[in-house]
Amino acid sequence: MSQLFRRPSFFSHLSRRFQQTQARVASRDKVREPHEPLGHLAGGPVFRNARLFPDKIAIRDRIAAYTYANIFMSAHELSREISAILDGKTNERVLFLCPNDVHYVITLWAVWMAGQIAVPVSPLHPKSLLQYYANDSGSNLFITVPKFADLMQQVARNSSTKLHVLDDRLKLNCTLMQASRAGDLEGGKDDVFYNKSDAMIIYTSGTTANPKGVVLSYNNLSAQASALLDAWKWSSDDVLLHTLPLHHVHGIVNALLCPLYAGAKTIMLKKFNANTVWSYLLGVNARPDDRRITLFMGVPTMYSKLVEEYERVFKQDPKMAEYIRNTLKSKIRLMVSGSAPLPEPLFQHWEEISGLKLLERYGMTETGMILSNSYESGREAGYVGTPLPGVSAKLCEVLDGEEQDAIGKTLVECSNVEGTLVYQKNGQTDLEGADPVGELLVKGPGIFMRYHERPETTKREFTEDGWFRTGDLCQYSVEKKKFKMLGRKSQDIIKSGGYKISALEIESVILGSPLIKDCAVIGVSDKEWGQRVVAVVSVGPEGDSPVKVEELIQYAELKLPKYAVPKEWRFVDSIPKNAMGKVNKKELVHLAFGPQQG
Repeated sequence: MSQLFRRPSFFSHLSRRFQQTQARVASRDKVREPHEPLGHLAGGPVFRNARLFPDKIAIRDRIAAYTYANIFMSAHELSREISAILDGKTNERVLFLCPNDVHYVITLWAVWMAGQIAVPVSPLHPKSLLQYYANDSGSNLFITVPKFADLMQQVARNSSTKLHVLDDRLKLNCTLMQASRAGDLEGGKDDVFYNKSDAMIIYTSGTTANPKGVVLSYNNLSAQASALLDAWKWSSDDVLLHTLPLHHVHGIVNALLCPLYAGAKTIMLKKFNANTVWSYLLGVNARPDDRRITLFMGVPTMYSKLVEEYERVFKQDPKMAEYIRNTLKSKIRLMVSGSAPLPEPLFQHWEEISGLKLLERYGMTETGMILSNSYESGREAGYVGTPLPGVSAKLCEVLDGEEQDAIGKTLVECSNVEGTLVYQKNGQTDLEGADPVGELLVKGPGIFMRYHERPETTKREFTEDGWFRTGDLCQYSVEKKKFKMLGRKSQDIIKSGGYKISALEIESVILGSPLIKDCAVIGVSDKEWGQRVVAVVSVGPEGDSPVKVEELIQYAELKLPKYAVPKEWRFVDSIPKNAMGKVNKKELVHLAFGPQQG
């Protein structure tokens, strides 16, 4: 059992808290009503908003709390150092490796103030991958903290690139910096520069090929943040608990730029730990001003680990379970899941525990968030909603045979124009008939500029009239007027016996079995079927005794058509996933069956 919840006094402490909060739940702890739309705040680089909230706490990490003015002034000082190292040049690529704390925000703001292009990498990356990013991005400067200095010195030496190590005193000095004059919160380049410049290169997860550098402009980032500020009803009163890696759009835009644009507070943890997250969500052993978490964003793996911790520690105590449900439902206004498919059993289990329906959305490194369930509307597992403001989405027919890269006819199109959704199906505005299935294509101001140094790849991913091809297969529900993701066209759609089968739908069904802890469904080459459906599973706590394949087949046959029931089952201790909870299925096929398969 985890250390935090091992002490007997913890249960009595929470029980007392439960009794004391019943009256408060109906008053002070009532879920905050969202304020007026804030999308207009996401214009220009995010550091400009510091002057709107100078004395508000922007970031709290494990060391201290830092106001918007603290961070701005520290970043401004660092930006001058960056400009000096780069001889006053702008639009240079600056790769930085910082932990999930205020160092990251100061460095990001400083890079942008100096007019450079930020290339964030993660402590989760091995040296070989850091070297790949350094070489591929052609970065002209590396920045890191003392903890990672030796590692980055090796990468810098191999790349013949300058390395700047942040001073150990940076965080302490940050808390001491106060704005006394209006000019103290002025800095960076002019609006003309930011309106026409690139801001960041974020690398794709590389689950199907080598990671590609996605170039995003300041306008792309502000458009992405603006759409989410309004769609998810952000407010300067919000407090977000941040546990996501900071080298992907999910952690950077959704969970960091949005609160910084809104003037909200972000509590940054070094990494996700289920025990620690529960303590913050419940306000246990937290500072008084950190007890009111209003937003949390995670990947499905995080919610799965939170459920496991709940079942180990709380489930058997009915009073504790009631306290937890009341606390979460009354204090937290929004919990979001993304970056990987959310299994329906996990969606339902979390609602039972918390009283909250997870909000699912869909996005990519190249696009930011483009589809989302509504903040106000009901949410259903598996559905990722409708286009966000300014976004247009359409499904196009998937062509078989040699013309796989060709685009078929448009099956359905939906555009969000100034908050109004406009639908068309087969060129008609009526939406009757069967639910269309096709490849998802999107347009919008948040869509990326290009892949770094890959003009041919960039050209291939866009249609002649400017639609970006996501490579994801999607279904549109005519009745619900929502989109549902079926998976990557290249790895989650299995062609078996003449059927096109969604691996994600099979995974969701199998994960409903109490015998199964985790599951990934893959297609393996087969002479008879074309591809045979294979389930790679790890057993759950109910599966301490040997699990019989016959039991799993019987369970699957109750919920799946016969052609979709896996023909083969492989048992593993765990399913390997990256930091965002995604499975590299091509790699999984090779691990399970050898390199001849795929």
